[in-house]
Amino acid sequence: MKNLKYWLGLAFTSWASHAFAQTEIDALRYSQLQFGGGARTLGIGGANTALGADVGNLSSNPAGLGLFQRSEVSVTPGFGVANTSSALQGGSGSNTDSRNSLHIGNVSLIFTNRRPDSDNTSDWRAGSFGVGVTRINDFNQNFNYSGTVGEQQSFFQRLREPRISNQEIDKQYRDNAYVDLDALAYGAYLTNLENNDGVSTVSRNGPITQRESTLSSGSQSQYDFAYGASYRDKFYLGGGIGIVSTRYDMTRDFYETTADLNAYQRDYLQTRGTGINARIGAIYRATDRVRIGASVQTPTWFRLTDTYSSQVTGTFTPPRGIEDANGNIIETIAGGNAGTGSQQFSYNLTTPFRANGGVAVLLGKYGFLTGDVEYVDYSQPRFRDNATANGTTAGYDYSGTNQYISDIYRSTVNLRFGAEARYDIFRFRLGYARYGDPYRANDFDRTQNYYTVGLGMRQNSFFLDVAGVYRTANDYYSPYLLDAGDQPVVSIEANRFTTSLTIGTTF
Repeated sequence: MKNLKYWLGLAFTSWASHAFAQTEIDALRYSQLQFGGGARTLGIGGANTALGADVGNLSSNPAGLGLFQRSEVSVTPGFGVANTSSALQGGSGSNTDSRNSLHIGNVSLIFTNRRPDSDNTSDWRAGSFGVGVTRINDFNQNFNYSGTVGEQQSFFQRLREPRISNQEIDKQYRDNAYVDLDALAYGAYLTNLENNDGVSTVSRNGPITQRESTLSSGSQSQYDFAYGASYRDKFYLGGGIGIVSTRYDMTRDFYETTADLNAYQRDYLQTRGTGINARIGAIYRATDRVRIGASVQTPTWFRLTDTYSSQVTGTFTPPRGIEDANGNIIETIAGGNAGTGSQQFSYNLTTPFRANGGVAVLLGKYGFLTGDVEYVDYSQPRFRDNATANGTTAGYDYSGTNQYISDIYRSTVNLRFGAEARYDIFRFRLGYARYGDPYRANDFDRTQNYYTVGLGMRQNSFFLDVAGVYRTANDYYSPYLLDAGDQPVVSIEANRFTTSLTIGTTF
């Protein structure tokens, strides 16, 4: 017999009724990218659209390959430390956490063919074909928080606002095939559907304490194949194709406790998939000292597969009795447990196109200054079900989710600036990048800031570069939404410091 149900919603702002439906947060996760490449690009804040002759051009502006004078090969390992400070708004104190990652930021091979200066048989002076792998996203992060909330803000208030009907909840329970989190709650003995009001949570006593720990890991890497050519050493054109590999894992443990009831939910999500995009670009040498560059990247078309599970547990202290219609106790329970088991779902996602413009000013033997502007419209991502039945689309309807993406996100302009000073064989670099807030309603500032520094050495055919990138960003998280809009809000102050080392040789 079941008299009780429970649901703890998971959202990085919101969740649909399904245990792991794709949301606007997933769309944003795979649309917000970081600049990448070798340590030279990282040290100047990723501002290489107009600069050229850098392996970072493989994933930004392939026209820059036309400025290479010699072939080269390089590898860039990196080490990152991500820190978070999280606090339940309205509470006291904050919790800190960290996560480290060792990775390969870039591996590149550039083949250059350049005509001798004495060869005037063609105005096309040089061309370079490049292949490389660039890390364009880092998902490694831990955060945790704890605090007390009022009854009207609690998860049990969320339980009083079911997203599916009682009949559907009962069906999932009887079939032992849980899909919705409301039904999981019912299976865990945490709410009652058989009262006069239709929905009622079990009684509790004492202060309501919430705590949560979320661990994320993984990355996105882009495999690039690009070609850039030089026309009269004045105008440079390039194009490329990128294949994006996505790996994301998330484990979440959430608790809400009172003196006599503990509610616990564990969620696991694994996403794997591949996407493809293309880009074209140009660089114009306006003068010997000034270069102007631009590039456009198509949307990235992804096919992704989620493997997920959700488990809800309720524990009563002391055990509780279940009464019949006459008030007689017919069963005593200490708690309950319900889970979805491991489930899998495949879908398509299209992320936004990107447009870049940049200017580089060369200071002769003393170095250079460079700056980029990037346009991205985060309201453009679209989900699409790739399941088919009898040749027609079947499965999940994403029309509501896609409309919500259009409603809450907006276009932004990202800025990147960099400088390099030269002394003999040494290079000294600084950079800054500002990535705008993608949300239309700016109740919270989610701007990302990158501060970079680098050092390089060039000698004969060998080069060595090292860079440090410090990223700061604030995020705001609600584990569920309430109809009144007064759900708890967790503020997350995050920073990441990544050290990268590039070792390369020309040939």
